[in-house]
Amino acid sequence: MAFTYVDIGSPEVPKLDGVLFFPVTPFTGAGHIDTAALADHVARGLDFGPGGVFAACGTGEFHTLDPEEYGRAVRTAVEATAGRVPVFAGTGGPLSLARRYSRIAQEAGADGLLLLPPYLVEAPAAGLIAYTRQVVAASDLPVIVYNRSNARFTPEAAAEVARLDKVVGFKDGVGDLDRLSRTVSAVRSALSGRDKDFQFFNGMPTAEVTVPAYRGIGVELYSSAVFCFAPEISLAFHRAVTTGDQDTVDLLLRDFFHPLVTLRDKVPGYAVSLVKAGMALRGHDVGGVRPPLTDPSPQHLERLGRILDAGLAIAGRDGEEAAR
Repeated sequence: MAFTYVDIGSPEVPKLDGVLFFPVTPFTGAGHIDTAALADHVARGLDFGPGGVFAACGTGEFHTLDPEEYGRAVRTAVEATAGRVPVFAGTGGPLSLARRYSRIAQEAGADGLLLLPPYLVEAPAAGLIAYTRQVVAASDLPVIVYNRSNARFTPEAAAEVARLDKVVGFKDGVGDLDRLSRTVSAVRSALSGRDKDFQFFNGMPTAEVTVPAYRGIGVELYSSAVFCFAPEISLAFHRAVTTGDQDTVDLLLRDFFHPLVTLRDKVPGYAVSLVKAGMALRGHDVGGVRPPLTDPSPQHLERLGRILDAGLAIAGRDGEEAAR
């Protein structure tokens, strides 16, 4: 899928659309980053036409990567993508490290950054604004701000950071739709009259479950962890939800996404662990997760396999109908 740049002065901003791909970070048996497996993972994902690649983010276990590992992961994703779609890289954590990661991402050739929450502490709105300003200033890259965990922006704070030239998006991972609706309105009002393209994203875990609700308030882009291990299912859902095929949406939610969420919620961290396990079930060895996450139990792997089979069966039928 080709992508376009929107000119807002500086920097150039890649316009995102379609399903957004958040690759895992593969590890070897010795616990090191497996760049060959990552390059293959990204290349295979690109064959299914995602609208963007988000490397070393939440699904990519950003929280476990040291700066050298992070740089290798981002550079590998950039090289594997070869300009076909924009590559955003995660940044965040302690302020000094967040600034360093941002510079590393720029040097590695990333097109933009996804700003994850600061480390541990709860912060007032003014502190989150200051944190965002300093991380944004550390590189020349456009930044999408991630609203989740301990980085919960008020509508007014979101509007304030949206005014920053290099902040080009707001991704929500909290799920408070009342507050998000007010945030969308506040940001749009703050940017009214400005020649600036700004995008909103659904960043909830297993985002497809909340896509219908988010679309109702004008937030149509979303990240898809399922795309990592079952792009057929991810694309079938995206096709159904964007064409108004409510029967397929309902079927995929009932037989795949809702059971997956039920399994995901059994153990903290399964939002990542199940993705890597799903890739293994599809024949792609990307290793396990790093502590403090844990790999799924045998019983949960068996359950994941049944859920995956159900989703692939539905996606297969949808694909046959779409080809007619």
